[in-house]
Amino acid sequence: MAQAERLTSTERKIAEVLAREPQVIAFGTVAQVAQRAGTSGPSVVRLAVKLGYEGFVGLQADVQSELARQLGPARDRIRQRLPTDFLARVQAAEQDNVLRTLHGISTSSLEHSIGRLADRHRRVWVLSAEMTLPIGMVLASQLSQLREGVTLLQGSEVAISRAMAGLEPLDILISIDIRRYERSVVGLTKWAAEQGAAVIAVTDSPLSPLGASAAETYFISAHGVGPFDSVTGGIALANVLIAGVAARLRQSAPSRLDAIEAAWSTLGALVAEPGGSGPLTGIDRITYARPNGAEEPPGRPEPGPPGGDPTVPLPEPAPSDLTAS
Repeated sequence: MAQAERLTSTERKIAEVLAREPQVIAFGTVAQVAQRAGTSGPSVVRLAVKLGYEGFVGLQADVQSELARQLGPARDRIRQRLPTDFLARVQAAEQDNVLRTLHGISTSSLEHSIGRLADRHRRVWVLSAEMTLPIGMVLASQLSQLREGVTLLQGSEVAISRAMAGLEPLDILISIDIRRYERSVVGLTKWAAEQGAAVIAVTDSPLSPLGASAAETYFISAHGVGPFDSVTGGIALANVLIAGVAARLRQSAPSRLDAIEAAWSTLGALVAEPGGSGPLTGIDRITYARPNGAEEPPGRPEPGPPGGDPTVPLPEPAPSDLTAS
């Protein structure tokens, strides 16, 4: 911020909220912004004037306009001039998404959420909109490896409603969506809260309709360089929640993970051995170029000694194969 050098310590606190959580400025009241920054309402207004606005309303309108530009529908964003330095822009955007998301986490809310999710007497339901489904899949997949009673809700609203008929008071619903918010996710979240479930909302704004039903709410930064929103910040939040639950379940989770690993091993479900140290064999091996330039035919296992001795190394490529033609 260009005016940062002449801001007071109080104004700097508000400016940090503006930089880290612009959605609070865009959709909150003066009182909400002041509470978030730990300052007073008049201080918020004074900062807006110092930045060149007539008051808080002018600052808020400008921030809303910028967020609308960033978070508009994909059909609008695809028509905007796209950057050419994709790698650098995406790297910067995703690093910012992770930092904004993680820095915005309330430690007290995090402790409550981890405590709920680690309570094996309470079932966990994960409900996600289509756009944020990768976040839901990470949460459901990894939570279910740490404890039983985790369900990822998928399918039509009819199918999800049928599954949620088994929801009981004190169950936990993790509800995930960002603007523009799927109507079915909002409705099902509200219904679950009315049934007595504890809702953990993962969304993008203090005014998100998911927050109205939530016991704890987490805001993720979802700025995308291209036409679509990013879910990287949400994945980072999922990693935090999973790590916290794993720490709480250190006594019970190992036996469950052992059972899962045994099932995978018995079924040969995974290519590599536990820990990734085992060799790949047959078609799973990387195909090396032959000295004469010919490659092993697709689908044909590389010949090896009887019994497949894992100590026999893959053939080293010839020097000619390392030289560009």
